[in-house]
Amino acid sequence: MTSTAAAETKDRYVVLCQQKDVIPHDYIINALVKSAKDFLLSTTNELKLDLAGNNKLMTDKRLGDKDVEVLCAILGKSTALTSLDLRYNNLTDDAAPSISKLIKETPSLKELNIMCNDFTEKGAEHIAEALLTSQTLRSLKVNGNKIGNRGGMYFAQALQINNKLRELDLGDCDLGTECVIGLSTVLNQNKHLKALNLNRPLLFSLQEECVVHVGRMLKVNHTLREIHLAKFDMKDFGVERLCDGLYDNFSLGYLNLSCNRITRDGAAVLAKLLRRNTPLEILDLGFNRIEEDGAKHIASALSTSNSNLKALVVVSNCIQGNGIVSLASSLNTNSSLSNLYIWGNDLDENACKAMGELIRSRRLQPRNTDVQPYVVDDRVYLSELSHGIRRFYYWTPSYGPDVYGHEDD
Repeated sequence: MTSTAAAETKDRYVVLCQQKDVIPHDYIINALVKSAKDFLLSTTNELKLDLAGNNKLMTDKRLGDKDVEVLCAILGKSTALTSLDLRYNNLTDDAAPSISKLIKETPSLKELNIMCNDFTEKGAEHIAEALLTSQTLRSLKVNGNKIGNRGGMYFAQALQINNKLRELDLGDCDLGTECVIGLSTVLNQNKHLKALNLNRPLLFSLQEECVVHVGRMLKVNHTLREIHLAKFDMKDFGVERLCDGLYDNFSLGYLNLSCNRITRDGAAVLAKLLRRNTPLEILDLGFNRIEEDGAKHIASALSTSNSNLKALVVVSNCIQGNGIVSLASSLNTNSSLSNLYIWGNDLDENACKAMGELIRSRRLQPRNTDVQPYVVDDRVYLSELSHGIRRFYYWTPSYGPDVYGHEDD
């Protein structure tokens, strides 16, 4: 793409808006100009278009269906567009056919983010249909669109045929039991998907059938690298069934079990899994109830038997001070764990001293934890930092990624 071609893209958008009697959206015009400039300055041939509607520094008016229809019309068949971010706009099912057509016709599109719009099962049907023939799309994020059980089934059917998609995000989509079981069944055979988000399905059974099916899937699927099962209403029984499959899994690196009902017994089962030293690198147990005993089980496994885990999240788990001290002490013998997030627990003086010493000695880098020590009247306290394992999942700062300089500043 040359500077002339970039200018032509903007002009074509304005002309097409006039033909369709649509008011040109300033956000789209500015994004096209900025993306074209970034494209020309980069050393790659990739055009990335960011039109997220939750960035007030960039726009105060979100995109609608007509805006996206015109945008997809000018971007269709582009050989440069690799990423399109349309999250947090006012898109409904009326925009889905245009997006579906864009997926089918654009040979270079690899990433599409439409999370937190207003798509339903009808829109999901159009987008899932495009996956049947797409040979390029690698990442699709539908998080926050209430596509329901039937909408999720459309994506399960698409995964039976599509062998190019690597990441599928269906979190907070009101998926039902049939959909979760269907996706688990499909992934028994699909050997291409590497990341799956199933957060917050609407489950009405207390027997945890969905977790049982996910556990069976993980036992035979050796391709999946990342799975999110937050807000799954998972209890200790479900953790046991999940770990039954993970004992024989040598591919999963990221397991998200946050916002469930896991107690110290479930933590003991997870500790047994960690002692197997599986390839698991990130374990998110935030907002459960593992308490002090559960923390000690995990700390014991990390101290003696695990050399692969790199990040552990135990935020808001009703852990008393001795549990935090045990976790902090495990880092003295475990050299692989680099990220530890503990805010929201009972941070007594001993816990504060233990975490403060880790940070002071640089065993734990300030950017790799969510607390910061300070001293008042010769006593160490901890304050919260806005750090997290998925810090930029819902939003991305306009200034770009963080820049780490002098840690002492």
